[in-house]
Amino acid sequence: MSGLETILSNPAYHDYLAILKGARNGFVYGVKVRFPHALIMAILFGRGDWQTRLRAIYRATKQHALNLAKFVSLYKTLLLVQKKMNGGKERSFDTFIAGLIGGYVVFGDRNAVNEQIVLYVCSRVVASFLSRAKAPYNMSSAGSSGVKPLPPDSTQFSIFAAVCWGAVMWLFNERGEAIQPGMFNSMTYLYRDSEHWNSLRTLLWHNN
Repeated sequence: MSGLETILSNPAYHDYLAILKGARNGFVYGVKVRFPHALIMAILFGRGDWQTRLRAIYRATKQHALNLAKFVSLYKTLLLVQKKMNGGKERSFDTFIAGLIGGYVVFGDRNAVNEQIVLYVCSRVVASFLSRAKAPYNMSSAGSSGVKPLPPDSTQFSIFAAVCWGAVMWLFNERGEAIQPGMFNSMTYLYRDSEHWNSLRTLLWHNN
């Protein structure tokens, strides 16, 4: 055991072990994020019997977890390769190149899970262009980096929120085929199913 601990604490192996732990963390996080989401979606919008729904939950959870594990490990591997090619020095654009290649290889296959993840990431990238407020978020810890994320400027965020909601409601009504299926189902449940009922039961208790 002491030999293993020596390897784990040896800086020479740090970058390689970080790839392994990155894969582990990606898998665990993917399960934590996708399983409850898939479960709720199966309850609200799932089709077929519960055996069919459970298989769908398993497939979505497995795909999300494995894809995150693959992406994190590939991303870290590409960073390490670039670092070694540059004489042990890291460059600011190394992260972009690693993310670009990793995103294409892992998330380039168009399917429901990948689409949701890419759209989520895209929304965060777009929102990052908003000016930042001067005071950071109220966070208990900034993590090992010492950096505390700053919230968006409140005025710009209000305008951004208004434009996003105006755009998505117009898309839902005029170009519903362009909206991601999971969001389309949610919006249908909220805005269209609420237009129809035939009794007190379907008005207040059951959707239909």
